Amino acid sequence: MTTIMRDAVSPDLRTTLRALKLGQMLETLPDRLTLARQQKMTHADFLELVLADEVTRREAKSASLRARAAGLDPGDESAAVRYDHQLWNELTSLRFLDGPHGALVLGPVGVGKTHLACALGHIAIRRRRTVHMASAAKLFKRLKAARLDNTLDYEMRRLATVELLILDDFALQPLGPAETADFYELCVERHQKAATVVTSNRTPEEWLSMMADPLLAQSAVDRLASTAHELIIEGESYRRRQKPAINHATSVSIDEEKGNHHDHS
Repeated sequence: MTTIMRDAVSPDLRTTLRALKLGQMLETLPDRLTLARQQKMTHADFLELVLADEVTRREAKSASLRARAAGLDPGDESAAVRYDHQLWNELTSLRFLDGPHGALVLGPVGVGKTHLACALGHIAIRRRRTVHMASAAKLFKRLKAARLDNTLDYEMRRLATVELLILDDFALQPLGPAETADFYELCVERHQKAATVVTSNRTPEEWLSMMADPLLAQSAVDRLASTAHELIIEGESYRRRQKPAINHATSVSIDEEKGNHHDHS
């Protein structure tokens, strides 16, 4: 089996990066150099990629510091979930937009799917790509309203042409006939023309049973899933870890409180 060697970083470059306070870049730079060579990236594209990595790192550090100041555990969320970091690095390069391909970010409730999808949107915005992100429920509700005021064609054209469409929490609830038809039309219009990212706590196979028309559902899901990367996130819900603790040592029952009151009366 062939092993892909990571490109080495010279001692002089290491010294320079540390002098510029970019030492954290050394963690991902060897993989990025290898990727750049394999993909024959231009110097400008490579520079944009490694700087985007650094921005992501600094934003994560800033969020961690704010979380610590707020009394939250800054390291808990990242440590409690597992996903393919190599695939995530590939997605953050945004090369899938040029395929164009898509991405399915799948996993149980509360593991950070929306956070990751939103991060892709921010990277795309910084690179001057057009982005639209909406929860599936709100998007289908908006399309339903567009039918009533005869603006559905306009809404569909806008959603069909955006470079990156992020559909959050898809198939959280069953899709009726109109919602199924709208999802099918979006998939058809965007297939091999623009990139779509979908987050869901259900698999594509489970989506089929959530839609009103089996034929439209199968056709839409086939188009979407056949050209999409699949990032699976596993772990415990961060919302569960935010549940407030109860100090049992100082809790007093109603009966005890009544007893204490009578003792002092």
